[in-house]
Amino acid sequence: LRLIPVEEVLFFQADEKYTLVATKEVDALIKTPIKDLLGGLDPDRFWQIHRSTVVNVSAIETVSRDEQGQASVRVSGRKEKLVVSRTFSHLFKQM
Repeated sequence: LRLIPVEEVLFFQADEKYTLVATKEVDALIKTPIKDLLGGLDPDRFWQIHRSTVVNVSAIETVSRDEQGQASVRVSGRKEKLVVSRTFSHLFKQM
C-alpha cells in the first residue's frame, strides 16, 4: 500500500479493469474507474482529455497535432504521448 499525493500525479489512464496513476517516479494501479476519480479531482487542475485519460494541467509540457488534426499531449517527466479525443479538443483551442 502506498499513498501518492495528488499533486505528484501527472495523469490517470484507464487500463482494462484498473486505472494507471502515473507520476515522475512511479506507476501504480488502482481499481477506481476514471469516472469515479473525476468527482474528487479539481477540474481546474485535472482535465479529462479522453474517455480513458485525465491529465494534470500543470504537468503539460507540449500539445501537438498530427496531419489529421489529432491532438496529443506530452507531460513533463514522461515519454508517452497522450491522445486528446475530439470531444475534449476544445480545451486546447487557446494553446
